[in-house]
Amino acid sequence: MLDQIIDCIVESADGTRPVHIVRPDGLAGFLDTLPPAQSGFLRDTTFAAKAGELRFLPGPDGVTGAVLGIGTDRSPFVFGDLPMQLPETSAWRLEPGDYDHAAATLGYCLGAYRYTRFRSGGRKAASLFAPSEHKASLSQASAHWMVRDLINTPANILGPVELADFAVSLADRYGAVSEVFADAGLEEAYPTIAAVGRGSVRPPRVVIFHWRGGSATDASPLLSLCGKGVCFDTGGYDLKPSAGMLRMKKDMGGAATVLGLARIVMEADLPIRLAVRVGCVENSVSGTAMRPSDVLRTRSGLTVEIGNTDAEGRLVLCDLLDEASEEVPSLLVDCATLTGAARVALGPDLPALFSNDDGMADALLKLGNVVHDPLWRLPLWAGYDDWLKSPIADMNNVSSKPLAGSIVAALYLQRFVGRSVPWMHIDLYAWNDQSRPGRPEGGEAMAMRALFALAKEGFLSSMETFAGNVTQS
Repeated sequence: MLDQIIDCIVESADGTRPVHIVRPDGLAGFLDTLPPAQSGFLRDTTFAAKAGELRFLPGPDGVTGAVLGIGTDRSPFVFGDLPMQLPETSAWRLEPGDYDHAAATLGYCLGAYRYTRFRSGGRKAASLFAPSEHKASLSQASAHWMVRDLINTPANILGPVELADFAVSLADRYGAVSEVFADAGLEEAYPTIAAVGRGSVRPPRVVIFHWRGGSATDASPLLSLCGKGVCFDTGGYDLKPSAGMLRMKKDMGGAATVLGLARIVMEADLPIRLAVRVGCVENSVSGTAMRPSDVLRTRSGLTVEIGNTDAEGRLVLCDLLDEASEEVPSLLVDCATLTGAARVALGPDLPALFSNDDGMADALLKLGNVVHDPLWRLPLWAGYDDWLKSPIADMNNVSSKPLAGSIVAALYLQRFVGRSVPWMHIDLYAWNDQSRPGRPEGGEAMAMRALFALAKEGFLSSMETFAGNVTQS
């Protein structure tokens, strides 16, 4: 997965055929540039340059080129069906037009992805020429493929140890300094993660790595990332129904997203410092598993009554957030497939954003729209904070009411974030329920490109413009 090559890309335009990109308002002018036989063919086949509409241009020796309509779509995904629409063994280049060429390369690569590890045969994507200046698009595509592969890998192949090993390999590739916690060391440093993992024969792991850009100094901004890496979630003693368990290999989607983001940041050599923490664990059922009504002591010293063993993700994250806050990062971000309530509120495509910093949140939302990786902000509504009360511990891990589940989960996590630390919590789905252009069914990297845009374009300016905006409930 780490060394996977984007095999739909060729480095030379030699021998490639053209794909002309056309919008409806430019169709008439484009037809005038073609030989009469080709323009007549497009007219006779009622080509209207609608989004995703493809025609092949005939020539004396067969197909000489293609025309792709993109309608009014400005997203990279409008190019997502193209790899499988073009002949399998062919090679192509995108002609200039009214579109973002680098984004088109990204969209093409996103559409070419297939998870084929356990399948023989199958159709391969056509090849596309990508000029050298599209290096950033290929880096993001590679990270997407990596994240998708991680999420799509069955849980019997990718358990906590394997996920931890992968994180270490990623850190090693980019010269980051990593540390792995296991066994007694993990029990002491991350007691709630240990409690979640105690029910499985596959032991939990925590991986931490630190990296800095080539031009970064000790004074450079610190971006701290925490990821929920639950490699499979049965729900524990509060067992999920069989239908609810079918996709639970994706419950490490937050960790996969954090690792994908870290990969892009390190490949881009951004002038920042980076800290990454991944809690790798399996939530299972056994005689040693945590029980409803158990009380756990977290890394911070706060105690938690277990109201529901299926609310394990917040237990994995709370110790990581507490430790990350001690470094006083310029921005702390956690990513997790945390609640079904967020999906009820926003559906599968919109990750829920919670933040204690309005400036950072606004910047991320705007940049997410720019790069077509949107999020939607939900409130850290202080009025629901006492729903986490427990009669025997400092808090419960679930609400006393069957409402506002994603908000209450975020409020739980907020208790472990330092009061002066700008923080974002992203509750994401990490999955495509069905295939769409550029987004094949299966695991998905959500909010990753938006967060990278923030790290690259808006991180420093947001810090300077919105300093002091951190709020606490």
